[in-house]
Amino acid sequence: MNLIQSLKSFPRQVRAFLQPNDLSQVAALYAHEEWPRLRFAHRYQSHFAPLKWKKLKILAIGVGGYEDHTIGGEALKTFKTYFPNSMIYGIDIVDKRYLEEDRIKIFHGDQNDESFMKDVFNETGALDIIIEDGSSANEHHIKAFYKFFPVLNEGGIYAAENIHHSYWPSLGQKWSDFAQESVMMQNWVNVGGSLDLNDPKTVMNMFKKLVDGLNYEEFLNPGYTPSYFDKNIVSLHFYHNLVIVYKGDNSEGSNFIENNTLQPFVLETLGVNSLDDLGLEFPEIDQKADEMSLTFTSIKS
Repeated sequence: MNLIQSLKSFPRQVRAFLQPNDLSQVAALYAHEEWPRLRFAHRYQSHFAPLKWKKLKILAIGVGGYEDHTIGGEALKTFKTYFPNSMIYGIDIVDKRYLEEDRIKIFHGDQNDESFMKDVFNETGALDIIIEDGSSANEHHIKAFYKFFPVLNEGGIYAAENIHHSYWPSLGQKWSDFAQESVMMQNWVNVGGSLDLNDPKTVMNMFKKLVDGLNYEEFLNPGYTPSYFDKNIVSLHFYHNLVIVYKGDNSEGSNFIENNTLQPFVLETLGVNSLDDLGLEFPEIDQKADEMSLTFTSIKS
């Protein structure tokens, strides 16, 4: 950093020093023309502040900078500074290992390669925060959440960034050929989103579906088997372009339902002997995603 750059950054350094608990101020230390800010710092603030001084393991999927070796790693440095007692890990399909430093470890590989990710998780152990900003493809966003969320410790946080890809359809083979030499362009061309806001193949609709699972103990559906995500998600927070999911024990119980059927006192109140007397038809609930969650559930701290 030359003298002029040092002078320009000095006010940011002062603000970060005076406000070390403000993630936006810390992120500003690493800002430049290509990376003006940690976009979601103001959203992360309330979620990360209570964890600041804990000894955590944090994984960022996507280091940044694509093929440009002059940039990248700004978010990793931000988290290293903000969480002074934590280990920061990064993954990128472009080799960014030259950005490694104390408390920052970077893995080079594809987030969709299960063998690679197994090696990563065997080295990191269970994680406390996962920030997913790797591939832009909806199917990759979805696969990442289903497979990586189980690697979180109890109380862990999963953040999925740049959900706007849900609303962008893929652009077709013509543009795909044009993008062959650029990871960034491949991301944009093959996003696989949809103009249909209810398309089940988008990552946004996957997260919206998980909201119902928060209340699985209230489902009136005898024989329903709660999924891994039903039982292990305790809250979801939706922001512009960002979803934050908390892991925990989601078994508070219901006042009226037990094992997804009405408790006896409710049946008595309704004046019936069994649920069959109500003449209800119970729908089937798709639980295919639960099979994908089993890949890395054996990872330990």
